[in-house]
Amino acid sequence: MATIRDLFLKGRALLKDLPNPDLEAKLLLLKSSSVSEEQFYSFPDRMLSRSQERHFYRLVSKRLTGIPNPYLTGSKEFWSIPFKVSPEVMIPRPETELIIKKVMELSSRKKEVIVDIGTGCGNIAVSLAKELPQAQIIATDISKKSLKIARLNASLQQIANITFFEGSFFSPLKEEGFEQKCDFVVSNPPYVSEDEWLKLAIEIRGHEPKEAIVAGKTGIEIIYRLIKEVRTFLKPNGFFILEIGIGQKEEVFSFFDSEWKRVDFFTDLNGIDRVVVSQ
Repeated sequence: MATIRDLFLKGRALLKDLPNPDLEAKLLLLKSSSVSEEQFYSFPDRMLSRSQERHFYRLVSKRLTGIPNPYLTGSKEFWSIPFKVSPEVMIPRPETELIIKKVMELSSRKKEVIVDIGTGCGNIAVSLAKELPQAQIIATDISKKSLKIARLNASLQQIANITFFEGSFFSPLKEEGFEQKCDFVVSNPPYVSEDEWLKLAIEIRGHEPKEAIVAGKTGIEIIYRLIKEVRTFLKPNGFFILEIGIGQKEEVFSFFDSEWKRVDFFTDLNGIDRVVVSQ
């Protein structure tokens, strides 16, 4: 049998070619051993069973084939919240937290209607629901499987102020009569082109759902449609907050006509124009 420290060190060595082998090894060890993070740091000499050891090495082997860590552990942290994920949903990225920050900066903290188009695992909707419990959150997705996971995440966080609807683009809002009623509409839509998809790492291309990442031939098809249709559902001073891809700023800016009061772009931690706030 091996200790927590022994397995962590061996796992880290096996995963040494990944960008963050320490974190990778720790997360796989916590998953395979049912050890808490506190126990990981406080009791490194605790002995683990043979079955826990075998489970750990199985996960490490799968990780080395390119399966993303969150799909092996079934969880990904976003906005300091653990979200359940599976291959049916795209893995939340830290840059998307910029959407949450911008809503928080602009929110009146009153009873607002906030809509998340293409909610995926629910990371944006659930994060906003926790931060703004007085708000009415609407989360939509075209995928039944995604909505099932999003509902699970809302339940696990004991969220009661989200309503989920199945449907593409704004069809659920139209059916439910939300024209001119939304204070915020937010979205992290697919924005990768077909050509870009072919160049992505196999870790993404081989495991994450293509339909949640690729928008079409150019990559801006869905963004264009969202911008052209969203005004129908915004209040006169409502905000549309959207995540975009690398190098898309100028083209996305051209989609906004003179009826918009403001169109501002904000960079992520890597200095990339990542989120547009429009009103």
